[in-house]
Amino acid sequence: MPYPLFDRSRLQIQPLSRRQHDLDLSAILPLGEVPPFEHPSLPILGRRLVEAKQRGAARILLMGAHVLRAGVQRFLIDLMERGLITHVAMNGAGPVHDWEFALIGATTESVARYIQTGEFGLWQETGRLNDVIRAAPLDVGLGEAVGRAILDGDFPHKDVSVLAAGVRLGLPVTVHVGIGYDILHEHPNCDGAGLGRTSYTDFLVFAETVTRLEGGVLLNFGSAVMGPEVYLKALAMARNVARQEGREIRHFTTAVFDLVPLDDDYRRQAPKTDPRYYYRPWKTILVRTVADGGESFYVQGDHRLTLPHLHRASLFLVGQAARLP
Repeated sequence: MPYPLFDRSRLQIQPLSRRQHDLDLSAILPLGEVPPFEHPSLPILGRRLVEAKQRGAARILLMGAHVLRAGVQRFLIDLMERGLITHVAMNGAGPVHDWEFALIGATTESVARYIQTGEFGLWQETGRLNDVIRAAPLDVGLGEAVGRAILDGDFPHKDVSVLAAGVRLGLPVTVHVGIGYDILHEHPNCDGAGLGRTSYTDFLVFAETVTRLEGGVLLNFGSAVMGPEVYLKALAMARNVARQEGREIRHFTTAVFDLVPLDDDYRRQAPKTDPRYYYRPWKTILVRTVADGGESFYVQGDHRLTLPHLHRASLFLVGQAARLP
């Protein structure tokens, strides 16, 4: 006996013009502005990105949607344009903020305000993302489909879109969704099969990039679940094939950028008696997957500070390399 389903046709979907936005374009930092911040790992990571580019290894950045809300899009896009980042992977909320910034120059609503009236997430223009995802060709992932729609569409602020930049540059920006996680899934035009197909395509694109991680760099910005879990499964797949071919994927650099305080000895797994044992970025990215030849780093700080300073450190090393005989 099938269980009853919620009837989405009864929902009232309102235009974004009726929403109070918490962020607008003034939150996006220009490339020239870098707030003060120092961390000893940043010059090392900048060098590792430059060296990985020189050897043609993967340079991956996993991110939570808060990176976009931090307003550092221009720094990330510039790293992509310079070839210092070759793959960006985001969670399902990433395209929502990217789309809204590109379309109306604003994003983010107060959950506390709109959940009380049942309006949270139910906005017409944002729901158009579902139509883009459902119409994606069979071999196109979610990130590419949305990026193409922004790049080719009437989006006044597409210059700050990370997804559009990926399509423009021919670099994968993949989206890894969890069904029910994102406001798009509330809408009557959401197609679960389309979400699953396009996001799984993106997972396979991501796994293929991980096959080139030997000698490369993987950075995780503010993703506590999606980033570590998607990376872990993709690395298992990549190492499985590499072992059959007589290759290794062991010597690479990982880094986690987040707000959670960790011990100085973060390269050792926390004991199970410590609640931080269940903090996946620590045990997965900083310990387990680099235990046989890699090296990991932890940078604690706001994304509005850490990503611009990683950008600065990388460009300083690029300038140094250009001056070598």
